[in-house]
Amino acid sequence: MSPEPTAGTAADHAAITPDDGAVELAELRRRIDEVDSRLAELLEQRAILAAGVQRVKPVGGFAGRDAERERALVAAMAGRAPRLGEERLARIMAGVIEAGLEAAEQERGVERP
Repeated sequence: MSPEPTAGTAADHAAITPDDGAVELAELRRRIDEVDSRLAELLEQRAILAAGVQRVKPVGGFAGRDAERERALVAAMAGRAPRLGEERLARIMAGVIEAGLEAAEQERGVERP
């Protein structure tokens, strides 16, 4: 078994792109399930780290959001995921960031108005 290619490389693209229908629907779905599983683990890790940031920031929660940092994050991600582009990634990351903030506030017992 060969090692998994690095995300964003030509090898990665070739590893996940079906060859003219050679890969069956079930196999593609299995691969998506694997990616979704890793994605869920990464989202959990991100939420834990974001909660730590909220504990140490002078202004935490939604009031402490850093729009410039979020824009830079999305721009960097767009370089790694050009198929999604900045606009789609901005929507995705806004949801991820908001979910992490909500989870952190819930853990601290903070209720949103």
